[in-house]
Amino acid sequence: MEPRITELTAADDVRLTGHWWRPAEPTPTTTVIINPATGVHARYYHRYAAYLAANGFGVLTYDYRGIGLSRPESLDGSTFTWRQWGEKDFDAALRHALDQDRSGRVLVVGHSIGGFLPGYSSAVGRVSAMLSVSGQYGYWGDYTPTRRLQLFLKWHVAMPAITFALGHFPGKRLGWLEDLPKGVAYGWGLQQASAEQGLSRKAAEVMCDRFATATGPILSVTMSDDEFATPKAISRAMRYYRSATVTKVLLTPHDLGFAKVGHFDLFHARHQTGFWRQSLDFLRDGRNPWSDRVYP
Repeated sequence: MEPRITELTAADDVRLTGHWWRPAEPTPTTTVIINPATGVHARYYHRYAAYLAANGFGVLTYDYRGIGLSRPESLDGSTFTWRQWGEKDFDAALRHALDQDRSGRVLVVGHSIGGFLPGYSSAVGRVSAMLSVSGQYGYWGDYTPTRRLQLFLKWHVAMPAITFALGHFPGKRLGWLEDLPKGVAYGWGLQQASAEQGLSRKAAEVMCDRFATATGPILSVTMSDDEFATPKAISRAMRYYRSATVTKVLLTPHDLGFAKVGHFDLFHARHQTGFWRQSLDFLRDGRNPWSDRVYP
């Protein structure tokens, strides 16, 4: 299936590149926006997007500013941030999807930070539902205890230090995901327990009130061997969606027929007959296919 390249323009005139995946049927049953994880190109989700399109969905994939096809020629001097990915980039994708949608139902599938970012958009209240896969915002205190020190040193000491020295984070050269704008690298590397850190009291209130405009149901799924998106991290992130009905699910690799899955594996094609197929239950009908794996 060949997607159609599309250009998105954010409110601050930053241009982003995305792809539309259209189903064979004239009218899609639902439109889905896929939000990537930090340092992951949108192309990683293209097989899942094609799978959804083959099952009747219209799907929009896109790269955030500073990443993949939305990366400028140089990241030197770039100040792009996580918050801009939500306030500007996801917002542009959502408004574009709403404009193009012919189904009356726009959903979000968000991976990692992509499962948290939608709340930054002033239009998030128009999202019908969200499937958040390992959705959290990288607070080191929530990482798996046995790996916490190693992950802290890598992502919260080495990453910001390298970024300070070079002006951006050369993740691809290091084999640590993709290159990141310095604002994004600092946002993750220096992240504390509160997502509204660094904001004035008034700005923090505005941010939290915006997240509260999301009222569509959220199915938040994570894996028991995910060292980043632990149940504690998921709960910390999902509490911002205080007006939405949030259902949290904890799966084991065994549930999906694998020895390990972790943080990044669920969008790999090996999960087509398992996780991908099961996710259709929620995206089509709002039904949780893992009702026996719900946790408080």
